[in-house]
Amino acid sequence: MNPRHYVTFMDLSSAEIRSLIHRAIELKRSKGIYEPLKNKVLGMIFEKSSTRTRVSFETGMIQFGGGAIFLSPRDTQLGRGEPVEDSARVLSRMVDAIMLRTISHRTVEIFAEHSRVPVINGLSDRFHPCQVLADMQTYFEKRGDILGKTVAWVGDGNNMCQTYIHAAQQLGFTLNIACPAGYDPEPELIEQAGSCIRLSRDPMEAVEGANMVVTDVWASMGQEEEQALRAKAFANYQVDSKLMAAAAPDALFMHCLPAHRGEEVSADVIDGPQSVIWDEAENRLHAQKALLEFLMTPA
Repeated sequence: MNPRHYVTFMDLSSAEIRSLIHRAIELKRSKGIYEPLKNKVLGMIFEKSSTRTRVSFETGMIQFGGGAIFLSPRDTQLGRGEPVEDSARVLSRMVDAIMLRTISHRTVEIFAEHSRVPVINGLSDRFHPCQVLADMQTYFEKRGDILGKTVAWVGDGNNMCQTYIHAAQQLGFTLNIACPAGYDPEPELIEQAGSCIRLSRDPMEAVEGANMVVTDVWASMGQEEEQALRAKAFANYQVDSKLMAAAAPDALFMHCLPAHRGEEVSADVIDGPQSVIWDEAENRLHAQKALLEFLMTPA
């Protein structure tokens, strides 16, 4: 039987995603010992540094009675040129699931193609499906189902934005994207999403009436040398109180963190009453526990 993978948000059905969200909320509320993954091991490969991804997956496995192994290119044969395919074949004979936080999305795809066990995308240059799963859990907790709502994305058309495009398709909300020319999401993703997506150069237009406003750093890991260029390009794309005032009165603000106050978001917004970033960060743990349970204990 072929394993299920979570490489992008599209790897699960809409019903499965909603079920995972509700399960994550249930796990968050539950007390007591529950160990469905006792003696199971998650292999975690990190090509990029991490706080939330590493701690949430490792904690989740421990709470579920299993364990997690941290692997970096410095400490494994991946860093010495072993083909990704060979690493996938070997590791998947020793662990029960593999999570990768990688530079190239293709690395995650190759692992999934050659793995005997579930593969999870903990972040790649194209997508960040675990973070958006936690974001959706946060919205459901605060406001109920996101079906028919409007989400505004302000900033770079990066891996987070591209995962929100998938989420809009899967969960039935409209995604208004405001980004400067030259920083759009991949054209084929926009085309595939159809009427779910509205692309604009005007942040105010994108945010107007939105139920949720989301942003991310202007320069992601690996783009530090572009910081000055990006700061100039995104100068008019800061989420501040004026921009939030254009959203719905009960709109939520989210950011996957880490954040740069005074750049992509003003301090009064990220630290203000509409911000749910700390719940959002915590929900990485609960959403991923639901995901691990789903992938590693198939019916």
